[in-house]
Amino acid sequence: MRTPMIRSSRFVVVLLATLLSLATLTKAGPPLICHSVEIGAAKSLPWISHDWNLSGGETYDTKNLVRDTLEILAPDTPVLVRMETLRRATLYARKDSRAAKELLARLHARATSAESSGRPDALAWFDVGYLAEAYKQWIGQSWMKVAKDEQNPAAGVDGYALVKKAIGLRGSDPQMEFAAALITLSGPAEEHRQHALNAIAGARIDPLLAQNLAMRFAGPQSQTISEMLAKNSAPN
Repeated sequence: MRTPMIRSSRFVVVLLATLLSLATLTKAGPPLICHSVEIGAAKSLPWISHDWNLSGGETYDTKNLVRDTLEILAPDTPVLVRMETLRRATLYARKDSRAAKELLARLHARATSAESSGRPDALAWFDVGYLAEAYKQWIGQSWMKVAKDEQNPAAGVDGYALVKKAIGLRGSDPQMEFAAALITLSGPAEEHRQHALNAIAGARIDPLLAQNLAMRFAGPQSQTISEMLAKNSAPN
């Protein structure tokens, strides 16, 4: 029978490995964009390309982006699925600045409407915050395919603050903590550490979250994915 001390020691080792990998992951590309979230058989936006191409379904009509995204982000949609859907939406939105602006505006309107009616919606605020941070990581890059004089739709939006608000409204949610840990990879360090701790602890009873943590940070493929993304992100 394993003693509590042995189990605790193993957990600390895994935690340290995860936090170390989180720190090195920032060198492999924008963490909310370049690393897909495993969602099992759940529905998300169509995606047929390899992750490292970051081009999605080449035939997808971005005129449907706002409608399709809002339909997927239903009240019963898990946070991990929301993260992957918003990642894909951001990648598609880089080709369609109108859709990019409309999607963020519609999500924000949904969150503020629920708030003003006295029924604040944690998931709605999460969606706004996570999309804003994804936009900042992708649309803010020089290789974003929008006019140089166009302002990032998420400019001035503190997405991390909105995700923290969602966590406060939601209560204990390890998947949201995982999202916050990704957002804070570059700091603030203490808040990042706490989000990572909460996500890892919650993964003990969340197999899909545990799978994501293993694939991204502590699993045997993490270095291979990091090397591949780093190579793909290198200047031509």
